[in-house]
Amino acid sequence: MHRLADKFALITGGTSGIGLETARQFLAEGATVAITGRNADALARAAAALGDGVVCLRSDAGDMACQRALAQTLSALWPRLDVLLINAADVTHRPLEAWDEAGWDRLMATNLKGPFFLVQALLPLLHAQASVILCGSVSAHIGLPQSSPYAASKAALLSLSRTLSGELLARGIRVNSLSPGPTQTPALEKLGLDGEAYAALLAQIRQLVPLGRLGTPLELAKAAVYLACDESAFVVGSELIVDGGVSGL
Repeated sequence: MHRLADKFALITGGTSGIGLETARQFLAEGATVAITGRNADALARAAAALGDGVVCLRSDAGDMACQRALAQTLSALWPRLDVLLINAADVTHRPLEAWDEAGWDRLMATNLKGPFFLVQALLPLLHAQASVILCGSVSAHIGLPQSSPYAASKAALLSLSRTLSGELLARGIRVNSLSPGPTQTPALEKLGLDGEAYAALLAQIRQLVPLGRLGTPLELAKAAVYLACDESAFVVGSELIVDGGVSGL
C-alpha cells in the first residue's frame, strides 16, 4: 500500500542522512518528492541514489531570499504541496568560549529563521490537510555540553511547531515535530570538532542512549512517513521523539 500516493512532498536538507533516507521512503510510498541542498555535488549524488523520480533543487536553508525562490520554483512545478519536512540544519557543536556572533547568526539563520520564512513563503502552496514536519532534536531536552546554540535553536523550533499548529489548524494544515536522538549520519562528521574532541563527544553521546547504540536514518525516516501520511490525521501540535530512550529514561 502506498501511503503517500498522489502527495507532493518537499524535504529540505535531503542530500544525506535522515533527509536522504526519508526521500527514499517517501518515493517508495508513492509521493512525488523534491529535495534541497546547498552543495551541487551532493545534490547530484542524491539524484543518482534516488533515481529519476526526485526533483533536486539547490537552496541555502539559511538564506531568506532562497526560501522565497524555492517557493516560487515549486509553485511553477506543482499544483500544491502536501508534505513539508524541514530537515536542513547547522549541527555545529563548540565549547562556549569558541563561539562568535557570526557563527551564532549562521546557525540560527539555518535552524530557526530559515524554517519560519520557508513556511511563510510556502503557505499559498500548502494544501488543506497538508502535513508540516519540523525536525527538532533530543538536544532540546537535555544538557549536552558544547551543544548550547544548536540545542537552543531546536528548542525554539519545537516551540514554533506548537504555535504554528494553532495558527494553521483552521486552514487544515497539521504541524508536528520529529526529534531524533543520536543518529549515525554524516552530520556527525560536521560538528566542527577536532579528532580528540570529536571522539570524546561521540563516546559521551553513546553513553547517553539507554538502548546502547545510535539510531539509523531508516528508523527516523519511517517515523517521518507516519507523520506525513493520513495515518497521523489526529496528530497535531505534537513532538514525536525517536531517541533510543535518551530523553525519557
